[in-house]
Amino acid sequence: MTIAAVPRGGWLARIPARRHAVAWLVLLAAATGAHLGREALPGVAVYPESWIVPLRFWISDLMKWLVNDFDLGLFTFQEMTRSIAWLLEWPLRAAQSLFAEGFSRGIGRDAVEVVPRVPWIALIVLCALMGLSARGFGLAALVAGALLYLAVFGQWDSAMVTLASIVIAVPLGAGAGLLLGIAGFRSARVERLLAPVLDLMQTVPIFAYLVPVLFLFGFGPVAALIATVIYATPPMVRVTMLALHQVPAEIVEFGRMAGCSRRQLLWKVLVPSARPSLMVGINQVIMLSLNMVIIASMIGAGGLGYDVLTSLKRLRIGDGVEAGLAITLLAIALDRLSQAFADRPPPAHGAAAAPFFRRHPFLIAAVAVLAGGWLVGFVAPGVQDYPESLEVSTAHLWSDLIKWINVNFYDHLEAIKTWLLFNLLIPVKRFLTTVPWPAVIAAVAIAGHRLGGWRLAMLTGTLALFMAVTGNWEKSMITVYLCGVSVLIASCIGIPVGIWTAGNDRVHRVVQVVIDTLQTLPSFVYLIPVVMLFRVGDFSALIAVVAYAVAPAVRYTAHGLRQVPAQLIEAATAAGCTRRQTLWKVRLPIALPEIMLGINQTIMLALSMLVITALVGTRDLGQEVYIALTKADTGRGIVAGLCVAFIAIIADRLIRAWVQRRKREMGLD
Repeated sequence: MTIAAVPRGGWLARIPARRHAVAWLVLLAAATGAHLGREALPGVAVYPESWIVPLRFWISDLMKWLVNDFDLGLFTFQEMTRSIAWLLEWPLRAAQSLFAEGFSRGIGRDAVEVVPRVPWIALIVLCALMGLSARGFGLAALVAGALLYLAVFGQWDSAMVTLASIVIAVPLGAGAGLLLGIAGFRSARVERLLAPVLDLMQTVPIFAYLVPVLFLFGFGPVAALIATVIYATPPMVRVTMLALHQVPAEIVEFGRMAGCSRRQLLWKVLVPSARPSLMVGINQVIMLSLNMVIIASMIGAGGLGYDVLTSLKRLRIGDGVEAGLAITLLAIALDRLSQAFADRPPPAHGAAAAPFFRRHPFLIAAVAVLAGGWLVGFVAPGVQDYPESLEVSTAHLWSDLIKWINVNFYDHLEAIKTWLLFNLLIPVKRFLTTVPWPAVIAAVAIAGHRLGGWRLAMLTGTLALFMAVTGNWEKSMITVYLCGVSVLIASCIGIPVGIWTAGNDRVHRVVQVVIDTLQTLPSFVYLIPVVMLFRVGDFSALIAVVAYAVAPAVRYTAHGLRQVPAQLIEAATAAGCTRRQTLWKVRLPIALPEIMLGINQTIMLALSMLVITALVGTRDLGQEVYIALTKADTGRGIVAGLCVAFIAIIADRLIRAWVQRRKREMGLD
């Protein structure tokens, strides 16, 4: 007797799917029963206070012990950290003297300026020469125009303070990231150890570790510098490990055949071969350092970040927009310069034999410009400092625009706000805050098991349970509600725009400029007009988060659609599909994994922005982190920050597992 083969896709193949469906139905029934009987089972509806683990107090006590009692023998722990701060103060002070204050002799009122700071004209010409050397006249004009904005609109002094901190933070962050990346590349154990640490560093809100930095290094520009380096280093570590792993094996073998030692192979072969990718990492360090300037101003950094923060507190939209645009233009100039140097080809063969002045004409010109600018600046004050009489301002225009919108469209804006609050925000918030916590944790674990197996289920379930046992469950659900609704709206805007831009090159170029600007504009700048139009509350936070997080949805959707193989589109056209059918039946399904990665990035940006929206009155984890900063409560801030990070990690792991599974099903892995 023979057994008939079960056809593929029959009932036997559907047993796992049925088992998971039964699990979901049982979970839904249990959650419904727990919700209906929440008065009889208060420990299920609300996590019992007696079960809360006082982790925040343990962390605070540990920090106090480190600062006050930990003795290393020759010196205390606090003396060691303050010594590090003292060492970092020297290069930072030198950079500030060079760009912002000038070199002086004496202290206080007795100080006498010996060498003035770099003249504004000389610095603009110097940066233009760098752009000309790296790429050409187009980049030189862009960089010169961006820096000229700083002078004309009265942002030069603040911008130079910011630039001084960036000049020190970027080498420190890039160097530390390079060394850690090399250690991870050489040792698989170190790489496995670094992976969760980097995940936490890139997802824990920066507010959460401002308090420990303050305790250990004091208040001031040096503490802000250290926080900036901590925030900007992780991408360099990841890029270094990835770049070194991607060096072709043939190059490595060639280096070994040439007799290189392990150290020579690293510094003479691997690192030079990975140089283009490493420059991308340096570019990321620059951008994250500039993204940090406003937050760093909360612990003593001055410059443009302090100007934006002051404008937000005083609701002076014009001043805030001008300072925010100054940060954006400075970021664009440094970004384009670093990218141009990363893409610049190596010197031609035989160029080293040419005379020095022929090999380095731009370097000689830069030295001449700096020397000439300093000499002329002694006799011509307009060359040294931009004349105040020539400065212009658009601050009143932005303020008048907001007033005009409030006067003419107040009823319309209020109607939209009210409708969204009562029909979307409040129902979702009530649902998430009343669902029993065991049901949510079980749902997250089941989703992890369905997508990635028991390991992912254990990870997601444990991270979700952490929010409950630390007493942050309700605030975590409010964070999930705000983030979820914001991502939904951002996706409804970003995906259609991405589809539109994918099919039109002219629109793509315009939209690319817009989203590049949105991603470089400081996050705090979004809060000022939002608060003036909608006042404080969840709706204002929602608008700010959507505006800040919509860019990845647009970018990844357009990229995914443009990456669909041309032969598939041709096959669909040959089969008689219309343009609309080709989009919905071929292009979007193929591009869906890439689009979901864009949604993943949208979630990450939304969570990072939610911490900042605590300034406009939200009551989520971001508010916990901000309160901890104002009260110098280390444990409270770190625990709330970890909850935000765990929400981000849960979303990231689930989406990435789904993307990998989808690619395998479509044969794209």
